[in-house]
This record gives sequence, C-alpha cells and structure tokens, in this order.
Amino acid sequence: MSIKFLFCLMVTCALTPMAQPSLAADRKVGILFVVHGGSGDTSIKSLWDSAMQIFSYDPHATIYQRVIWNEEAWPTVASFGDGQSYSNIASQLDKYEFEDDRIGHDPNAQRTEKQLADLTSALRAREDELGVTFTVDRAQWIGAGEQTRFLPDPRRMYEPQVEGGSRLTYCGSAADRGPWKGCDPQRYNVDGPAERLLAQGVDEIIMIDMTTAATRFWKTYDVVRVTRDVVARHEAATGADIPVTWVNDPTDLLRESFPIEPANWTRSLGPPVKDSDVPLEGRPNPVTEDPAFAALYIKGIEKRMNSAIADSDTAVMFINHSIRNWNETYDPKVNDTVVLNDLLKAEILRTHPDMDPDNIIGTWMGLRVENPSIKLGGRIRSNMERSREMRAENLGHRWLYQTDKVPPSGYQKYFYWDGLEYLKDRGVKHIVVVFTQVVIDSVLTLVEVPNQIGKEIGTRTWLYDKEGDFDRYPNHGNPFADYWGRQAETMCRSVDGPADAARTEPCCFTMGGCGTTQPYPPLRQTPMDQVMQDTDPHLVHDLSAYGLLGYDPVEGAPSEDGPVQNQYSGTWSIWDPINGDPRLGSFMAGHVVRHMETQKGTVQKASR
Repeated sequence: MSIKFLFCLMVTCALTPMAQPSLAADRKVGILFVVHGGSGDTSIKSLWDSAMQIFSYDPHATIYQRVIWNEEAWPTVASFGDGQSYSNIASQLDKYEFEDDRIGHDPNAQRTEKQLADLTSALRAREDELGVTFTVDRAQWIGAGEQTRFLPDPRRMYEPQVEGGSRLTYCGSAADRGPWKGCDPQRYNVDGPAERLLAQGVDEIIMIDMTTAATRFWKTYDVVRVTRDVVARHEAATGADIPVTWVNDPTDLLRESFPIEPANWTRSLGPPVKDSDVPLEGRPNPVTEDPAFAALYIKGIEKRMNSAIADSDTAVMFINHSIRNWNETYDPKVNDTVVLNDLLKAEILRTHPDMDPDNIIGTWMGLRVENPSIKLGGRIRSNMERSREMRAENLGHRWLYQTDKVPPSGYQKYFYWDGLEYLKDRGVKHIVVVFTQVVIDSVLTLVEVPNQIGKEIGTRTWLYDKEGDFDRYPNHGNPFADYWGRQAETMCRSVDGPADAARTEPCCFTMGGCGTTQPYPPLRQTPMDQVMQDTDPHLVHDLSAYGLLGYDPVEGAPSEDGPVQNQYSGTWSIWDPINGDPRLGSFMAGHVVRHMETQKGTVQKASR
C-alpha cells in the first residue's frame, strides 16, 4: 500500500464529499452543532447565570429545588456554598480575573462561530446533491449573557420548575455588585435553538457534538434530552413527527443504558438502585472512531514541537477530564476518550515514525480522597475531599463505562503528574501536552492547563519562556500565575496556633520559603474532622522555575537559573487545538450525511 493511498485512506477521502443518491427530495433537515458553552466574560453576572444553569439539569439538587426560582435566595448565590465547589462564585473571581488578565479575551465563542460557519458551508454545498435543505443552529450546555439563546430550552430557566417558584429575572443587587450593567431580566424568556429550527419547518433534527471533542458525555446527553423534550411539546401541540437523533450516539446508548431506579435518577441521589445493563459492544461512536478525526490534531501538535529536539527525544502526553461519580452507569466518555487517544497515538507514530511509542501516554485529572477523620451522619454524606497529594483537584473520576470503578490501564493509566514524572525520568527533552477532549481554545487550554503543567515541571522550561508569546498572552507574554490555587485564602494561622485559631499571617506560597515563620506548603487550615475547603491555602502549589517534581526542599533551595536535584531539564508546550481549521466543518458534515443515510437504511460504504 502506498503512503499516498494510506493518507487518502485516513484523511483526505474521509473529508471529501462523494456523490450520493437523494435522501428525500425537498426535505428540511435541522442541524444542531452542540458545544459546551460558557460566557464571554467572567463578571459576577455571567458566573451567577452559569452556576444556576449547571444545576438546572438536576431536579434533585438543592439549588434546583430551593434557589433557581426563589427570588429571596438570588442575592445569596454569589457567596453561596461551603468553599467546597470550584463553581463557588466568591472563591473563583480572583482566579477568573487572573485568567482574563492573561489572555485579554476568551476566544472560545468567536472560534465556535467559525466552526459553526464551516459546518454550515460544508452542508450547504451538499444540498443539491442530497435533495435536502439544511438549517443549522447551535446548542450548548451552559451559556451566559448573549449565549443564553443557545441553551437547549432557555425558558426552563425562566418559568419556575418548582411549585410556587418565581420567574428567573434576577439582575443583581447590592449583595453581588448589582444591579448588573447590561443585564436583561428577560434573557431566559426567549426561544432556544430547537424552537428556532421548528419555527422554520424542519422535518427532523440531527445533533452533531463537539462538547468534549465528540466523545459521548453526560453534559451533551443533557442537551439531547432537553431538546427532545422541546420537540415532544411541539409534537403534542401540532401532531407533527420530528425525529431527533445524535450523530455521536446513533444507537442511543446513553438513553438505553440510563439507570432504571429511582425514576428520573441523577447522581445527586447517590448510586442508582437498579441500573440498565447495556453492553458497549455494538454501540459505536462513529465520530471518535474515525481515524480522520485524530488526523486533524497532527498539525497543532507539530506546531508546538521543539525544532531543536529530535522526534526520538520528544514525548506527547494526552491529558483529559473524566466523569462524575456514578455517571459511569450510562456515560462512556472515558471509553470514547481511550479510543480517540489510541487513534491519535497511531497517527502520531505514522507521521513521526522515529518517536518512541513509550513516550506517548494518556493521563487524567485528579479526584477526591477519603479523610477517615470525618464522621459520616446527618447532613455529612461524604468524607471525600480534595488533597494536596491529588493537586487539590476533583475534575472527574476516570471510570470506564458500566464497571465497578475501573480506570483505564496500560499507557493511559496515569494521573497527569505521574505521567510527567514518568516522562521526566525517561529523559525526554520536549513534551507536547494535548488535551484530546478539546477542539477549540479557551481559558482551559490557554491558562489553566499550562499552569497545571508548569507547577509540575516548571515555567522556565516552557518552550516560549525566553521570547514570550504575546500573540496568545498580550499583557504578559505568558500564562503563569505566581502560584496555582488562585481561589485560596492568603492568610494563615500561626505555626503554633490551634487549628481553629484566627488567621493572622500571610501564607507562604514559595517553594524555597518566604523568610517568615510560615512554612511552605502552608499548614492545613481546615480542621481535620471537616472536609477540606477549596479555599484552604494548603492546596496551593508554587509555580517555580523548574517545578516541584524531583525537588526536595530539605536538600536545598530551588534555583531560577537551572534545575536542581532531579528536576525536569527539557522543554514543554501545549498543543494548538483544531480551532479554525475548515477541515473540521467538512469532517462533521460528512458524518451528518452518513448518519442520515444510516438512519434511512441506505448505508453507503465508508469513504475511508
């Protein structure tokens, strides 16, 4: 087989439209491009809306039942919580404001519009060939400000979903820096994307998902489920029959594998009483299983390689979020990610055959750990907390679908700090970090992941340290904070003081010490019999020149001029996501058309 033909097999042919017989003359097809969403700024107004939206999908959550449609509770939301949630507005403002200062403006929404435009263009180019008319819109899991119109059903936030509730029209008060400038009290009293498509007379709705780079995920399923509810209301009112299907899950795995008891289960109820038993075999995700998708990542990986370092000394580390505990009962996100990573590893080795396969690994974020000092009972339902050893993180549980808490194995078994240490100890000279569940830049890729990597293997080792990167970081030339854990409080109790003593001294956030009585890392400020607060200074990590891996403060002070002890001595960078590459739009359009053919029973041979 020639190299040219192999490349066509994996990339070019899969992205090129091919002549197909008409599916249905004059049929109107609505397409929803599904993304995660967020907000264009980090104001209290946007954070407030996002916090409410996150809980709007869980009718068993306390915030759903007592806050979202309770006007008396609205002013308390900005200070709500016990410091144990990263969505806590009061504890997160400093972190988010820092991120804004680094990148100037989150490019996510603008680049999402570009991807939507590319998808629309690619579909329109095939209308005559297929004998259909495409109408394309966008749906997202959360969306503040102007993005509320992309929520799957905005009026679910406006009209109270609990008895005696108030319409959600809040625009701030003195308690949360309000009234908020530019706030529209009727922002949720608008049509959503499904309603817009139905108003244009579509005969069906097809959803294509890039929420987490096409992997099936409970967040997207929330959007699918709510969209189907909107369409069901329309069908009941009009007698129409409007199919709603999801390209990434053509066999409806998530719906069929959803827990059976209790009815309308959500994870806030704990483990389900009775689960469905639906094997993953024969339930594919055609998007993440397509080698052409993995091939779209290569350009962005190559862009962030170190031209002075040979492929044989270069490593690629995949890093990913996981899922919420108990959602493994129906959510195959981790499995889909493992498949995508496998294909991406194969494509990297195909395009860079001199790279050592053992230098390409998969890693995951952290999870809470048990604190046996916390006694369960009453309102205390869990003794799990963030810990310093787990990098203060709780960004998902990497459980494989319908397993008893089984994580991935083999080269994808690592937490990211373990993976970085593994690569450091192997002597690699450059590491490209790839968040495979992301196809578009945001503060996550531009700021948060770089800071997570930097605290492990250094900021001076960043590939752009000497000249800076003022295109991506116009104000400072780099993404780095002085320390990571920006949400933490900065005052600590004295070393000899009791655990419940007042905090009277500035904490020390410098690895080499601060020349004060305060130690690094700071002492735990939360009493041991209480869950560690997310704002606890003990969870802060310094971003030093060469990182914490391989460094022991007992053996001497760190240096700004070079690694000491066994610190990392190479370079690293974050890959460049697909972003505005128009091939993504063509790729998605191709899968939409194949999905239509499959649903109509006219499956064509895959172009690859």
